[in-house]
Amino acid sequence: MLELYHNGMSSCAQKVRLALAEKGLDWEGHHLDLRAGETRTPQYLRLNPRGVVPTLVHDGRVVRESNVILEYLDDVFPDPPLRPGGAWARAQVRLWNKRLDEGHHDIATATVSSAIAFRHQFLALGEEACEAAIASVSDPEKREQRRDLIRNGTASPRFRTAVRMWVVLLRDMEAALGETAWLAGDSYSIADAAYTPYLTRLDHLRMLGLIDGKPRLADWYERIRARPSYETAMTRWFDPKYLALMAEKGDEEWPLAAEIAAEAA
Repeated sequence: MLELYHNGMSSCAQKVRLALAEKGLDWEGHHLDLRAGETRTPQYLRLNPRGVVPTLVHDGRVVRESNVILEYLDDVFPDPPLRPGGAWARAQVRLWNKRLDEGHHDIATATVSSAIAFRHQFLALGEEACEAAIASVSDPEKREQRRDLIRNGTASPRFRTAVRMWVVLLRDMEAALGETAWLAGDSYSIADAAYTPYLTRLDHLRMLGLIDGKPRLADWYERIRARPSYETAMTRWFDPKYLALMAEKGDEEWPLAAEIAAEAA
């Protein structure tokens, strides 16, 4: 039995749902409200001490960390395979997903999401509740990051750094897709599943202009969205309130993002 503790709009949860959909696996879902603190309850922290999603439970055994879960699913349910057969190509999968874990998720994606859109959810709580939400982050560095982005938004130097990181990543993705049909070879893999939520987040934040002039990447994104798994794992779980907020605030902040990107190009 597969159980997934997840959230509809979480990039990390989205990639795991994509792998489950690509493999046609049945799973029982436990949808957690991140803003309501449902990942910080004692019960959930026993499953995932970091208090993040997703968490996979397979026949009573817990697997954490989205990129680890992707490899686990491919090990346990190898048909259809979501990793290429060759050692070199498998290394490329690991390198792409390692890049997310080593900064792109926390520094680039979380920053643009918070600075543009999600800060407004916290500010709407009022000063006391907003400060409590900041204080609830146990990691001192991430707590300061949240405080800075809520208070300063796109005026934070972190926002400029994040956009520059996106420029480099998208350039590298375009180059890789000039060599192979998919990110890590000639077949769809967990690397493609892992990056799908990040391009989707750019899209939702009205920042997809960052891929202008990158025809191979634009084609990859179109092919990704045409796969049945995208509807099952992504579109079906989109929260209209989040989409509206990201679109409204993204339109407002796109000129600044485009300016930073042009400087970094």
